Amino acid sequence: MSHSLAWMLQWPVRALILILVSRMPLGVDMISFRIALVSSLVIALLGTLLVWPLRLLLSPLKMVTTLGGLLPVGFLFEWLISAILFAATAWLIQGFKLRYGLGSAFVGALVYSIISFIALKLLGLEVPLLRAMALSTGFPA
Repeated sequence: MSHSLAWMLQWPVRALILILVSRMPLGVDMISFRIALVSSLVIALLGTLLVWPLRLLLSPLKMVTTLGGLLPVGFLFEWLISAILFAATAWLIQGFKLRYGLGSAFVGALVYSIISFIALKLLGLEVPLLRAMALSTGFPA
């Protein structure tokens, strides 16, 4: 399957995963599948636009807390970025609510990321980050 097709097929799969996450007792509320589709698109767009600026912004803090990369806690910053994107999407989309604020964003983003990773891997729809960024910007990978 081409990367372009896999990238496009991720959208409804991720929407279903958002619905699944909203059915768990995590404080994430999604009122409809249509809202989940829009939310998954917004998460993807925000991720494309904001991941690198957020990494740049958080990199001094990451370097200090990981002792320049010596401590293996860098994944916490990726989780923080995911939670920021999750919370921003909930703030932007009416019908996507975080009942417990940032707590719901952190837990919801973690569960969403884990289920997405597993589901996309099982379905053969994973697209490497650099390839996905190239597809979204039009630049060759």
